[in-house]
Amino acid sequence: MEFKQVIGRRRSIRHFLPWKPVEREKIQVMLEAAYQSSCAVNASFLQVIVIERDKLPKETLESLKTPVSANNIELAPVHLYFYADMQAIERTKGQPLKDLVDAGVLTPSHGWSHKFVDEIVWPFILEPIVNDPPRYRINAAFDCGVAACQALLAAFDQGLGACLSAFLPEPIRELCHVPDHWMPLWLLAVGYPAAGWEDGGRRPRPKKFGEQFCEGDAKTPFRRDPEVVKRLEAEGMITPPAPTPGRKQELRGISRMLGLPE
Repeated sequence: MEFKQVIGRRRSIRHFLPWKPVEREKIQVMLEAAYQSSCAVNASFLQVIVIERDKLPKETLESLKTPVSANNIELAPVHLYFYADMQAIERTKGQPLKDLVDAGVLTPSHGWSHKFVDEIVWPFILEPIVNDPPRYRINAAFDCGVAACQALLAAFDQGLGACLSAFLPEPIRELCHVPDHWMPLWLLAVGYPAAGWEDGGRRPRPKKFGEQFCEGDAKTPFRRDPEVVKRLEAEGMITPPAPTPGRKQELRGISRMLGLPE
């Protein structure tokens, strides 16, 4: 699928075909996409636990449910639990940056060397981050979010559906022996969408384009060119808005099929 179409087809899918398993290789493709994502200070914060829903003990599955994600967790055949390793920086003390120096990625033309990492980057940049927990958590979460986004797009590129959801971390921590220094982030529920890729259409947003994107300063909206919008609509990156025709009837039919309240 073309990249713009992958973006255009991404939805927060909440109606999955619970009986249709997801091929293992497709999950690996998602993980490979996450593995190749941008990685702040080469620290590798990201940790992911992949669990097939049907291999979860029934009591664990039930204890994971929240009022807003119960059906996502129940219907999705595969769960990906995203965590941030909160010891990723202090454990390596700048060595991953030295690896980038050795690989010719961080170059002398920009001031990089092993000495620069040891005498400047570690004491004045990395160590202060480690000693500032709120800042550390934000940096790690943002980094893992980039990886999660790439995994998410890889799912849609393969014809799957997915939805990032909150989850209660304690049941998975106990079941999967999750270390205390892994910060729980999100559950990525994965499966085949019950309503097809459109799933009701492109979701509405509470803010207009110009309210979210600025140019030059925080008071000047970024000018949105309607001709660019038309081209992106033709290329499949901007898709028809919700609700698609017959959406209410479609939802009633899906709910009946999946045994959900109408």
